[in-house]
Amino acid sequence: MSWRELEEELARWRDGGRSVDFWWRDDDATAPSKALERLSRLSKASQVPLALAVIPLNALPELFQGLEATVLMHGTDHRNRAAAGEKKTEFAAAESQGEALARLAAARERLARLAGERFLPVLAPPWNRFKPELVARLPAAGLRGLSGYGAPPPATPGITQVNTHVDIIDWRGTRGFVGEDVALRLALTHLAARRRGYANASEPTGWLTHHAVHDAACWEFLERLFERMRAAGVQWIDPRALFPSRS
Repeated sequence: MSWRELEEELARWRDGGRSVDFWWRDDDATAPSKALERLSRLSKASQVPLALAVIPLNALPELFQGLEATVLMHGTDHRNRAAAGEKKTEFAAAESQGEALARLAAARERLARLAGERFLPVLAPPWNRFKPELVARLPAAGLRGLSGYGAPPPATPGITQVNTHVDIIDWRGTRGFVGEDVALRLALTHLAARRRGYANASEPTGWLTHHAVHDAACWEFLERLFERMRAAGVQWIDPRALFPSRS
């Protein structure tokens, strides 16, 4: 997959009188770091709004000093509670709904206090896994939005769900950059599905990053992505335009 092929898909959108929209989420923030500083500089220099998913119970107050990104809630403590045979998840099948909601509410209160006006009441669950039966009960924990990965399930009243679709990390292999071919193919596949009506056309294509594990190739790709998409007229949506701002 090449940049030319992606840009040809963007042209198909333009020829149809439609504009392409993307959004950007980065996970696992807890503390200031050189990688996070680089991420913030890249967001500002490229004028691409950033949704930073912060782990509430692990977050240091210093993280929020001068932070310009919008803050989402990355679970509560990012602890794997999965039982044997269960995929990694913070919200294991054995945990009661009451226990999970109590954890979420306490974590939301802490993160809202630390992040202030930067906070959106949106849950981005670790490993992008969350029990379906809990989605409708998120408002009880003060949460009005949900962000995972891939195609979202049917809409839940009172919950705004906007997912990501392009993860640039090769988690099952090198744990570095997934490669230009794979990343561009994921983006083109989702865009084509939206254009043809096989995916929700109103859900912007979401890019998922993890600043703490970025290698040089990740950074180089993002810089090139932002530059080329700006030249192609792609709009990067501010997270505040996607999700409710108050619980």
